[in-house]
Amino acid sequence: MADVNFVPRPVVAPAAARVGPADSAAPLPDLDFELIELMFFAYRDFVAEPDQTLAAIGFGRAHHRVLHFVNRQPGLRVTDLLETLRITKQSLGRVLKQLIDDGYVEQTPGAVDRRERLLAPTEKGRRLALDLAGRQHARLEAALADLPAEGRDHVRGFLSRMIDPAPRAGLVALDPAEES
Repeated sequence: MADVNFVPRPVVAPAAARVGPADSAAPLPDLDFELIELMFFAYRDFVAEPDQTLAAIGFGRAHHRVLHFVNRQPGLRVTDLLETLRITKQSLGRVLKQLIDDGYVEQTPGAVDRRERLLAPTEKGRRLALDLAGRQHARLEAALADLPAEGRDHVRGFLSRMIDPAPRAGLVALDPAEES
């Protein structure tokens, strides 16, 4: 299942790391292909179960991302969701319309500015979001189970540093206790 709602950011590899058809006989640059591939495979498996659940109801990863953040922040403004996901209005529009039409998300006008659109999960949407998150949580817990006590903090730090610095500063730390 393709991730079609990604807004690409130009990344230029250092000249020494560029490998193209012209230099295919040249030795490979000193890149950590093992970690790169582990990241690909970890992501593939992290989203596999949710992808199956979503596919059964005609949804994909874009629906999952929207529903996740709407569930985590009820009352989220559409403009804030666009910024969080780094997607265009056009790509959000189709996905959001399906989630609203199928009864997973509700949209209301803002209290002060009626032009604002505020999003919240319906009960049906909350159940789906928690089911998907539960599957991913189980995978994370299994992966973290054998780590020492401070292992979770190391993993959290690593993942945080994988996020570009500017967006990382704007992320809201959400309390997992809110999910009960």
